[in-house]
Amino acid sequence: MRKQLFSISTALVMTLMAGLSHADQAIPDQYPGSMLYAKPVEVIPNVWSAIGQTGPSTYENAGHNNNLSFIVTGDGVVVINGGGGYLLAKALHDEIRRITKQPVKLLINENGQGHAMLGNSYWAKQGVQVLAHEDAASEFEERGYDILDSAKNRLKDRAEGTDVKIPDQTFEDKHSVQMGNFTIEVLMLGPAHSPGDTQVWLPEQKLVIAGDMAFHERMLPVFDDTDTAGWVETWNEEFEKLGAVYVIPGHGHPTNMDQVRRYTLDYLVDLRTKIGAHIEAGGELADAYYVDQSRWEHLDTFKELATRNAGRIFEAMEFE
Repeated sequence: MRKQLFSISTALVMTLMAGLSHADQAIPDQYPGSMLYAKPVEVIPNVWSAIGQTGPSTYENAGHNNNLSFIVTGDGVVVINGGGGYLLAKALHDEIRRITKQPVKLLINENGQGHAMLGNSYWAKQGVQVLAHEDAASEFEERGYDILDSAKNRLKDRAEGTDVKIPDQTFEDKHSVQMGNFTIEVLMLGPAHSPGDTQVWLPEQKLVIAGDMAFHERMLPVFDDTDTAGWVETWNEEFEKLGAVYVIPGHGHPTNMDQVRRYTLDYLVDLRTKIGAHIEAGGELADAYYVDQSRWEHLDTFKELATRNAGRIFEAMEFE
């Protein structure tokens, strides 16, 4: 049965990829008629995602450089990710209304970053309850207006209407939702990319909306508060154990565990191993920036992130 599921998953991913342009950072906009970077696609029945550009947030992509997903449950819609601004969230809602008459009943923020939370300001005006992990909510509460100012400088008129809206409800480890035909588990599996990283797990469908636990097609960024050692441990001890057949990553097209493992876990282990060897040999930070990452240079955002990632991992591993 598992082999059959894997075959179905592989066929689905190939179909999706054949029918879509690659979310290449060199393509400024794939859906010019909308604030969305790309039109939502149905990943499995009733689970949709609007795939963001695999590059930085820009005026051209309206801040849509992550995946904005939603579940049409039969008794309402659950949206995963508020979006990078008021108008972007509205554009997603416009697409949802074209697909179903069911109202949006719940919004889940996947972390405390701007492109997950700034759109809360739109959804709150629609009367939608907003849920996030307590750490993500705290991050947004502390830094929300700085994040908003940065977005306004970058998005200009496309940030119109955007404000800071703190989540209505938070959770610590797990929050379960039974809505319509879906059992939805909202999880915090452990430290990873940023505070409050959240995964949305559909156990009956074997699909995980992974958030920034998992990256595909683009290089992951290491921030000052990224715990790469914890990320590796969380992946091995918790994320793999879900047994997901389908994965909607935080960035990049829907795929399977083999692909996100390659571009997330394998990258982290590879870079940490090389930085560790550099430290053991008495190497300094100035040289750590240039450890060999050529294996990953085909990924989008490699030029923007590779050296910075190496430096930040060096600084963290010095004290591990």
